[in-house]
Amino acid sequence: MSDQSKRDDSTPGLNNLKRDAIGTAMRVLTRFTGSDLAEKYGLGKKVDRVAYESTKTGMRTLGAVNRQFKKIKGTGKPVRLPNQTTDDNEQPVPTEAPKPGKALFDLNPTEDQEMIVAAVREFAEERLRPVAAESNESSTPPEGLLETAAELGVALINLPEEYEGIATASGATTNALIAEALAFGDMALAVAVLAPASVANVITNYGDDTQQKTYLPEFAGEAVPPAAVIVSESRPLFDPFELQTSAVREGNDIVINGVKTLVPNAGAAELFVVAVNLDGVNTFAIVESDTEGLVVEADPSMGLRGAALGRVLFKDVRIPAENLLGGADLADADRTEQYAEIIRRGRLGWAALASGTGEAILEYTKKYVNEREAFGEPISHRQAVAFMVANLRIELDGLRMILLRGVSRLDQGLSYHREAGLARRFASDKGMVMGLDGVQLLGGHGFTKEHPVERWYRDMRAVGIAEGVVIL
Repeated sequence: MSDQSKRDDSTPGLNNLKRDAIGTAMRVLTRFTGSDLAEKYGLGKKVDRVAYESTKTGMRTLGAVNRQFKKIKGTGKPVRLPNQTTDDNEQPVPTEAPKPGKALFDLNPTEDQEMIVAAVREFAEERLRPVAAESNESSTPPEGLLETAAELGVALINLPEEYEGIATASGATTNALIAEALAFGDMALAVAVLAPASVANVITNYGDDTQQKTYLPEFAGEAVPPAAVIVSESRPLFDPFELQTSAVREGNDIVINGVKTLVPNAGAAELFVVAVNLDGVNTFAIVESDTEGLVVEADPSMGLRGAALGRVLFKDVRIPAENLLGGADLADADRTEQYAEIIRRGRLGWAALASGTGEAILEYTKKYVNEREAFGEPISHRQAVAFMVANLRIELDGLRMILLRGVSRLDQGLSYHREAGLARRFASDKGMVMGLDGVQLLGGHGFTKEHPVERWYRDMRAVGIAEGVVIL
């Protein structure tokens, strides 16, 4: 490559650099801090502090602290979604034993589910996949993504009718199908879309009356708050049941210390549901992003880059004890069971994402091997290639069977911890295999950014690491 062909953009001053939102804000702040106006009103130190925090966190946005959640005191029992098979008293109805000659279960979605999934799949193909590569490079979701998802009604599926949602019963199966459809477009952007809906789901199923009345109405509007259920911590072999993020009771308050990672859209988030260890008991606490002592930092990752992952630091963050999920007076045994259920729901959620991304890998590689020719014929005619494509389908179908069984049992109010564990292990192991086979089938092309399979391969790695975030 000749010197003349090289770009000059590495030399300071030769090019006008494009400024992002943070850069523009820093330029304005820099000019203002030295102005006569700042000196007159004694604002210099305050502006310097804002500039310091902006550069320190790298991604915190003003929108994260604009919304004020008005606390509304609850007076009655929280709204809970009934199981799908219940009687008039919301008690589980025993399922009759299958008669000889009849199918044991039906994998066909309902008409409502078909309609919802079709709309979400179209959204994923037309709105997510075309911008996925750009979002991966910029490490930010496209502007207006959450607003568009709100119009689609993703969050409403987890909201009861009492809070202007459309949920009338447990909808884990529908949530799984939606997660699959979104991940078919792009897993990272699917995570960004599903994170706020998961917060609404958690508060609906486990929050008390006050928490529901305070936060759920916000998820029914057009401006859904960026939010996330955050569990993961930055240490090797992380176990969600061995948390290092601590919470200590001090009078009527809870003081939180620790670090959380793999937080989607962290810089813009307005609300967190945080996994903490409270005096030896694992539980969740609701923390608003403008709480003193909470700091958000950028944390670029190998995969899921489009979700704008970051880490959240808690330094003596003080919240009312009533912000503990389920209320301040919930029994320890109930907190333990509640926590375990949310972790299980999250593992089913990541399995659904792996299933959707696996479907994308399969469809893309099938088309490629049928069109790519070598020695005068498509490479799909080679037995080794055909076997790899067939294995992709087998692994994908196996994952979906485990996933659908798990969410079906969840909706019926039956035990699903076995299925959640299997889904976690199967999605983690086979997800990587599907990604690897996809890259291998594309040969040299699989190693380049010209094709999306390498990105899907990187995204699949998160399935075996991440906890929480996507709660079905």
